[in-house]
Amino acid sequence: MEDLSDSDAIADHVALIRQRIQAVAVQTGRDPNTIRLIAATKTVPVARIQTALDAGVIHLGESKLQEALPKLDALESRTDVTWHFIGQLQRRKVKAVIGRFQLIHSVDSLDLAHEINRRAEERALCQSVLLELNIGEESTKTGFSASELVKVLDVLDAMPNLAIKGLMAIPPPSEAPEAARPYFRAVRDLANSLKRPARHRIRLDELSMGMSHDFEIAIEEGATYVRIGAAIFGERPVKVST
Repeated sequence: MEDLSDSDAIADHVALIRQRIQAVAVQTGRDPNTIRLIAATKTVPVARIQTALDAGVIHLGESKLQEALPKLDALESRTDVTWHFIGQLQRRKVKAVIGRFQLIHSVDSLDLAHEINRRAEERALCQSVLLELNIGEESTKTGFSASELVKVLDVLDAMPNLAIKGLMAIPPPSEAPEAARPYFRAVRDLANSLKRPARHRIRLDELSMGMSHDFEIAIEEGATYVRIGAAIFGERPVKVST
């Protein structure tokens, strides 16, 4: 049985984050309804996710397919929920992700885009995705560099079963939220520079950027999706090696 105090805390956290989103939107002259809160639920059990849903969350983000699928099944009756795949996606797992997640945030290569397009064609559907940018050009991260993205945009535009909605990025880690601002701004500027005429299929209106420690900075720089885990559910337990 879920601890009622924990349930209350999650609801309070959701309400506070919504207040903070609203405040930043007002300060920057944005419509708060254009900024969607995704609860990042990696390692979070179904009962605690249910509490967040009861508190008004309607977007859930999962990072690991093996962990996510039982949660999708357990919450299948919640037809109001939009599921986001926000972790790194391996090509061999694309078939299981297609159609189960309404938006894939982590298309980090042309090969992965081709595989999603192929699998979506087999299912006779069009899969919505975001293109992942390695905005800090870090060797430890996957994703398109800005220059790579410019070169492959026409190839991506020609994939009929891929609905490209925007960009996703995670800036280099820093304890200071303000340090993320130039990276978020670079993502927004790149999206604006790559906006295509109506005759093209690619739309770059959505920007998935900002997490628990820096989401307000991300909103100031144009984020339309913010991915919040710890600020809702608390810090994840640290695994201790033995």
